[in-house]
Amino acid sequence: MDIDLIRADTPGLAHGAHLLAAGSALMPRPVIDAVVDHTRREAEIGGYEAHAEAAEALDALYPAVARHINAAAQEIAIVENATVAWCHAFYALPIERGARILTCEAEYAANYVAMLHRAERDGLRIEVIPSDAAGALDVAALDAAMGDDVGLIAVTWVPTNGGLVNPAAEVGRIARAHGAPYLLDACQAAGQMRIDVKALGCDFLSATGRKFLRGPRGTGFLYVRDAWLDRLHPAMIDHFGAPWVTRDAYELRPDARRFETWENSYALRAGLKAAMDYADAIGIDAIEARVRGLAGLCREALARDGRIRLRDLGARPSGIVSFSIEGTDPARIVKGMRAAGFTIGASDPESTRLDAERRGLPTLLRMAPHYYNTEDEIAQAAARLRALI
Repeated sequence: MDIDLIRADTPGLAHGAHLLAAGSALMPRPVIDAVVDHTRREAEIGGYEAHAEAAEALDALYPAVARHINAAAQEIAIVENATVAWCHAFYALPIERGARILTCEAEYAANYVAMLHRAERDGLRIEVIPSDAAGALDVAALDAAMGDDVGLIAVTWVPTNGGLVNPAAEVGRIARAHGAPYLLDACQAAGQMRIDVKALGCDFLSATGRKFLRGPRGTGFLYVRDAWLDRLHPAMIDHFGAPWVTRDAYELRPDARRFETWENSYALRAGLKAAMDYADAIGIDAIEARVRGLAGLCREALARDGRIRLRDLGARPSGIVSFSIEGTDPARIVKGMRAAGFTIGASDPESTRLDAERRGLPTLLRMAPHYYNTEDEIAQAAARLRALI
């Protein structure tokens, strides 16, 4: 990839080295232009009119997302964020009272809270599958835990911290073998690595636009495998997802857009489409290789200082680098790095409570370089970090 061209396409880099794609990555110029141009057009002729004028181009977002994850356009719903996408599938899924939800130790807080809610409301049980020696979900333990009372397997593919990449495809094979529905949180995976829902074997997948996809905030998408569409009734509907066909009846849309509502931000959708096109033009395999390479350099640079403790898990970590510094306030480090022109982040134990309690984790610091970063930026960031300790 042409790094110089990509960096020239990224205005945010003029303000420093942004090393937090796991939070909200820097948008490239085509994404910014798409959002601003549609917003400006709304100001010129009105929101309804701008939508009507660009309807065909805006609807192209569905096949763009589908192509990116190897799905069909009818299996895609566009929503506000990954949590909304995840919850749409989770709350629509019929699970019998007494059934078990199987999940992983690295599960994200928003997902686990929803599980607790349904467990209390619907009489379900949550069972956490233990991790293997490398820290990933133990697929042998998952297989052994399967039974007729499993109502759902819900797994976070790439946790918010810890560098872990869970064995999502192996989970999918087990889910299919036992006929259990499988919901995969791909929030941190989208834009960082290849997503192929057929190879993954998931029935539902949720993702965001703002992280490694470099899209605008307020965008996300949900994949629902075609075989499930007629079996899911959204927890909430309006007359877009369920047209009012007679005085006393509505009819759910036949596609995944039954999970959408009539009103949304078309400017942000235009930006998400531009982000999808931008990632596809570079190539997701090239992106993944560079992200992993830069993250590896980051780990090597941090490991040279004995005061810094890497906290990553997994045999082949993702682009999210997590670490702690004993006796140092993470908030002070983040603030000091920002003042020096380096954006990093922190992750509280509450975001992945099960994993944090199991490993006794404090608030972790995070670096998550993206393909637009350089080797020199990482070396400088590590040097500045060492100076702040």
